[in-house]
Amino acid sequence: MVMLTPAPAKLDPATETFQLGGFVTLPRLFTGLWQLSSNSWGTAPATKIRREMANYAENGYTAFADHYGSAEVLFGEFRERWSQPESIIGATKWCVFRKVDPTRALVEVAVQDRLDRMKARRIDLLQFHWQNYEDKGYLAALHHLQDLQREGKIALIGLCNFDSLRMNEICEELGPDGVVSNQVQFSLVDVRPLYAMADVCKKHNVKLLTYGTVCGGFLSDAWLGRDEPDLYSGALTPSQRKYLDMIVKAWGSWALFQSLLVVLRSIADKYEGMSIANIATRWVLDHPFVGAVIIGARMGVSEHTDDNRKVYGFRLSSEDRAAIEAVLVQSNGPRLIRTIGDCGAEYR
Repeated sequence: MVMLTPAPAKLDPATETFQLGGFVTLPRLFTGLWQLSSNSWGTAPATKIRREMANYAENGYTAFADHYGSAEVLFGEFRERWSQPESIIGATKWCVFRKVDPTRALVEVAVQDRLDRMKARRIDLLQFHWQNYEDKGYLAALHHLQDLQREGKIALIGLCNFDSLRMNEICEELGPDGVVSNQVQFSLVDVRPLYAMADVCKKHNVKLLTYGTVCGGFLSDAWLGRDEPDLYSGALTPSQRKYLDMIVKAWGSWALFQSLLVVLRSIADKYEGMSIANIATRWVLDHPFVGAVIIGARMGVSEHTDDNRKVYGFRLSSEDRAAIEAVLVQSNGPRLIRTIGDCGAEYR
């Protein structure tokens, strides 16, 4: 196993960290780069985006995730110029959406492409996604990834949007620390990881890297007291359209969602300077099977580094959790695992 440890000088003493697979100490907030995939989230020049990455790193956000669009290239250029490149962590993906024969050669080409784009000799965390569960080729592909890991091209292997059944199968196939993480959606709205996924994580010492935790920004003060937006409004980002659809069609109603925001605001008022987004994020982080929350960043367009950092250093009380649960029990959240399916089913 290749070990990777970011330079401790880059982590603020107040930064919460976690052990991934027992080998790596990482901050519990990752910066997600998926919004570089489309101008629909807003756009900025590459130089401005790289400067913004540097600003994030200077503020203790030393872990970056995702591969969409030019994300890997911009990340690689930023890290190459950074004074302590070894302190910056890059998590990327290899996603297989079509039928392939997962030979060693094919897997090696995919990994080398990631390395080239990120200007790296080793991938810190490679997150693997396989679309078709009926094709068991994902097991062969993962064994090839393990071989490349032993050769030093990959530090850690994770999964992306695998369900509980397949994650358990993969962990048993690869052995201890073969897979250290699974990136899935988890929020106050989407509570599916609380069920079988949590048990599999505990069984195999796997941590979740969660996205969608603030539902594209809907779990924030900006939407408190607002009317339900038009789903097809050009003012919404792709993420907001996705999460609004889930909130009003699967989870419950806009009125119930407003009730949740009111409760979150009342809890935030108990803790100096906290926001609704802070409380929603802390709720996810307080689950022991969660390693980190990946917060999407509109690099060069907007940033929330100061607000996001507030999630460190406090915990929700039992009274806080009870107040939140009083709203959640009125929703369809506990039934989403049946109506939508387990984690990742929405993409299959």
